[in-house]
Amino acid sequence: MKKKFDHIGIAVRDIDSSISFYTNVLGGKLVDHYRSEAEGVESEIAIIDIHGDRTELLMPTNNTTSPIARFIKQKGKGVHHVAYDVGDLDAALKDLEEQGIRTLDWSLRTNKHGRRLIYLNPADTEGTIIEYCDYPNQ
Repeated sequence: MKKKFDHIGIAVRDIDSSISFYTNVLGGKLVDHYRSEAEGVESEIAIIDIHGDRTELLMPTNNTTSPIARFIKQKGKGVHHVAYDVGDLDAALKDLEEQGIRTLDWSLRTNKHGRRLIYLNPADTEGTIIEYCDYPNQ
């Protein structure tokens, strides 16, 4: 199964300051800025495009239950995850199961842009949070 880089997710404490850095210093363009209170997300999200490459800035909106808040508390701000477009998420999940790679089942969802996604268990990925995603309606 062919995989290609989709985006990188960055955990931040101050999304407005981060947007300013990514747009003014790195020359990116703010594509979207929204808040998601969905269980397992609970974050304010800004999508930045830098010459065709996407960065998601993720700021927790609930410091008790947000996985981004937990991440920042444990590891500090910075790279949270790397995402790969797998073309067909259902087929990719079958491949992962055959290879004995676990996913974080609670993270399976479709976001507001129609991207289906799931996180792989970092215990099986050398400690890196990896997102598999697809765009079934595109």
